[in-house]
Amino acid sequence: MKKAPVFAIAAVALLSLAACEHKPEEVDSRAPDPQASAIANAAPVELPPPIAASVTFRCQPGNTLIYVDFFQGDKQVLVKTEKGGTATKLKAPEAGQPYVGDGSWKLTGTSKAATIVLADGSSHSCKS
Repeated sequence: MKKAPVFAIAAVALLSLAACEHKPEEVDSRAPDPQASAIANAAPVELPPPIAASVTFRCQPGNTLIYVDFFQGDKQVLVKTEKGGTATKLKAPEAGQPYVGDGSWKLTGTSKAATIVLADGSSHSCKS
């Protein structure tokens, strides 16, 4: 007869535990991010295209070297007149059209052969 009260007590204990949530309490000493909503509602960021080819051109006149990075999509190149120099970004409105930049910068051609007009207006015929 004593088994019935033991089972009843166990059943009552299990029912009381079933109502509990077993979720750990999160404690954080940092203040909430004031820009969290701005970041959540921000437009997605577009990554730059990957480099398709990095080319060193031998150019005439003067037998000079010009370094060019061609990007996938054929709409952007980076041009450097010195190996460790500052790169100038040139963009094309459509693939296949000449790349142009600030000042008189212009590149017409491909990674095999190109005509490059530098900021000083000098035109160079180049081959890789």
